[in-house]
Amino acid sequence: MPSFDPNLRAQAPNFSQLEFRNALGMFATGVTIVTARTAEGALVGLTANSFNSVSLAPPLVLWSLARAAASLPAFSTGSHYAINILAADQHALAKRFATKGVDRFADVEFIDGTGGAPLLAGAAAAFECFNRSRYEEGDHVIFVGEVERCTHRAGASPLLFHGGKFYTEHAL
Repeated sequence: MPSFDPNLRAQAPNFSQLEFRNALGMFATGVTIVTARTAEGALVGLTANSFNSVSLAPPLVLWSLARAAASLPAFSTGSHYAINILAADQHALAKRFATKGVDRFADVEFIDGTGGAPLLAGAAAAFECFNRSRYEEGDHVIFVGEVERCTHRAGASPLLFHGGKFYTEHAL
């Protein structure tokens, strides 16, 4: 097995950002809305599909947020956030929380979770996370959350995202 050379660097990409984005879009993901409450009590939330598990012991998950996102300061400084995994019937909610310049929480049913982070009604699952660590990589910040509580709705069909479109599951 070759040894790791700390001086070795990646080659420059031979593709455009659009080509990269289109290729990434071929990986089907679930859809989440990450929510929190600022120190002043304001609600923040956004649609994200950059979510995955990290560890069972301790229970850790991660997600990432663009450095240019207006909500970055709220998520970077807050102690808690919630990751709400959306159910198939929540595609309108996913679109709303991905839209700029709207009141994302208008008429949205939720309860306060750990640290005040909103838990969205009807979600397929929710993870209430302590904001454990952050890593700046490229144009994003990777957030690692230590899960303090989790719930799920047995039998809920997930909302999926693939190739720039929303889908529901179909068993094989």
